[in-house]
Amino acid sequence: MIERTGRLRRRAARGSPTSRRGVLLRACVLAAMLHAPAARAVDMESPQFVASDSRSDHSGLPDGVRPWWPSRYGADDQIGTLNEITPAVIAAAVRLVRRGITVDLGRILDDHTPKFPGRYWHQTVDASAPYTNLRRADADAGGWGRNRINWITEIQAGTFQVGTQLDSIGHIQTGDRFYNGWRARDIVEAYGLNRFGMETVPPIITRGVLVDVAASSGVVRLDPGYVITVADVEAALAAQGVQIQAGDAVLLHTGWGGLWNVDAAAFLAGEPGPGMDLIEWLYARRIAVLGADTWSIGPVPGEDPERPFLVPQTMYVNCGLFGLENVATEKIAARKVYEFLFVVTHARTRGSTAAVISPAAIY
Repeated sequence: MIERTGRLRRRAARGSPTSRRGVLLRACVLAAMLHAPAARAVDMESPQFVASDSRSDHSGLPDGVRPWWPSRYGADDQIGTLNEITPAVIAAAVRLVRRGITVDLGRILDDHTPKFPGRYWHQTVDASAPYTNLRRADADAGGWGRNRINWITEIQAGTFQVGTQLDSIGHIQTGDRFYNGWRARDIVEAYGLNRFGMETVPPIITRGVLVDVAASSGVVRLDPGYVITVADVEAALAAQGVQIQAGDAVLLHTGWGGLWNVDAAAFLAGEPGPGMDLIEWLYARRIAVLGADTWSIGPVPGEDPERPFLVPQTMYVNCGLFGLENVATEKIAARKVYEFLFVVTHARTRGSTAAVISPAAIY
């Protein structure tokens, strides 16, 4: 090996073509390494890999579907219709509070909560501390320290798309396409999404409007598959004496929530919901959020049997319109309060496509 190395060194010193090509190649490689953009390097210790943007590639869309991006809020927008909640909208919503009454519109979440197939929720108590605390050096007979402190925690496992939830607009796709045309290859990471995660969603503080379609239709509960129309909503709004404004959180009361924890099989077998014409009508009025007392948004069975869950797909992917599911609208419907300050906050878990919430109506 030493003798061969010596020969190579002597050949390089003589300036042979082979050695010159080798030196040139090494020089080019070194130059490329020194001048390569930092963004192109892959850091395997980081959750982020090489950034990509394949929005200019329009392949893979369903037949007859044209690119829907960029959105009306900009090509790189991540919060869609929440842009409609301006400081002026919030200030006006706060002025709706006159009595200071708060109504919790969230459902209690436990192992028995009705869940869409493939989703689950389980909680297990962790009561180890009262025992491990006894082994601390300064433990008393009943706990840690002279005050004998102990505690209990819990372990939760499940999907965030259960119970009363706020979906991010990254929850649903068309093929592998997200809101604003991003493809799964661009934004899906091992930990979640690098765009549209719940950490990007701001607290929602705006005017809430309840649309009691069930009462306006003269029923306790709309039928499964019932398509809520623009005429239905206009009739309910006229009866209530309110109008929809830009930045509103619109909550549809269908009565379907009355089946919650009463008949889970019937609750999950179908649902009434807004039709596509109503979604277009609400989007044109620039609402910020659409919620309902159902486990999805949109009628099940749907208007087109060949296009399942077309309503939430259109809301999230095409419009960037945020959705709330399993809202306990009956609590505010029973009070006949149709406009109120609406507040939603959530855990800002990075990359998540939903959050379990407890929205509040304040009037």
